[in-house]
Amino acid sequence: MSRTDAPNSTTEVTAGPPPSTSTGMDPTAAAVLPPRRPAWRRAVATSPFYMGCVLLAMIVIFSIMKPDSFSTVANVRNITLDVAMLQVMAVGMTFVIVAGGFDISISSILVFSGVVAAKFMENRADNWGTVILGAIICVLCGTAWGLFNGVCIAKLKVPPLITTLGTLGAALGAAQLITDGSDVRTVPRTMFVISRYRPFGLSWLVWVAIFVTIVFGLILAFTRYGRHTYLIGSNIESARRAGIKVDRHVMSLYALNGSLAGLAGMVSLTRFSTTTISGHSQDALQVITGVVLGGTSVFGGVGTVLGTAIGILIPAVLTNGFVVLNFQPFGQQIVIGGVLIAAVYVDQLRRRRRDRI
Repeated sequence: MSRTDAPNSTTEVTAGPPPSTSTGMDPTAAAVLPPRRPAWRRAVATSPFYMGCVLLAMIVIFSIMKPDSFSTVANVRNITLDVAMLQVMAVGMTFVIVAGGFDISISSILVFSGVVAAKFMENRADNWGTVILGAIICVLCGTAWGLFNGVCIAKLKVPPLITTLGTLGAALGAAQLITDGSDVRTVPRTMFVISRYRPFGLSWLVWVAIFVTIVFGLILAFTRYGRHTYLIGSNIESARRAGIKVDRHVMSLYALNGSLAGLAGMVSLTRFSTTTISGHSQDALQVITGVVLGGTSVFGGVGTVLGTAIGILIPAVLTNGFVVLNFQPFGQQIVIGGVLIAAVYVDQLRRRRRDRI
């Protein structure tokens, strides 16, 4: 073979598809992201929207069954007053559960704070100054119990359920010890004025709950404090690596929860003009049920105060509707407990679906 017959080493290579990688995928192909859904479609897929529809259906059903007693102005005011106290506590509970915590002691903290405030106001001048000081004492007592819970959980590493179970009994026992087991009924008459005054048709107590909901809803949704709360609930180790002081933040969350339970104690004291020591045994169950129904995950990292505001109305409307229908009180507890279990089960299904995506 002659030298000139040798193949040219610079022969042009024809264009063709690039060689496939070991994974069988084209390395030059750009990742194609799914189109972002419209805002309204994202909104209707949330738990608050579904629970809002459920709440609306309940209101319609009860209104049809008892139109002369359920859908009246007086009954609506009664429901809003019941919700006012529960909603104040539910806001604090939302922060705690979003961060992966738990607190069943809020009802006893409410009672203890109300008792201490009532005893403070018992022999003092009947004026607004005394009532304001009583409210401050309520909040401080609640903060102290909440901070105690936070220290035990964050520093001593006692599980939240065990810690708050202990303070549930301790706070209630302390309240009964202070009053010898009897309710304090000698509250200032100024508190009657507060409970009876209704700006724009709603009690002052309801406006307090609305104010708390708006302020802390914005804090959870749009501030660094709120973002840290979500991150701790989603992955506590990632939060630590990101430089968040997790222990301090957890203590502040339980202190906040306790302070709002104390404020709820003042709301209860103002409404009933007595401490109602034995009347709050189901408050924690109703609050937790409402928070979970509103879309807050019991596993942490998910939840909104707006959802809680919707969810807390469901057990309140259920209870009120059952009373109007003369449903047995023991049956009410069974239904509310069943609703809580169903809500947690639905939350687990949602988490599994999300993990598979």
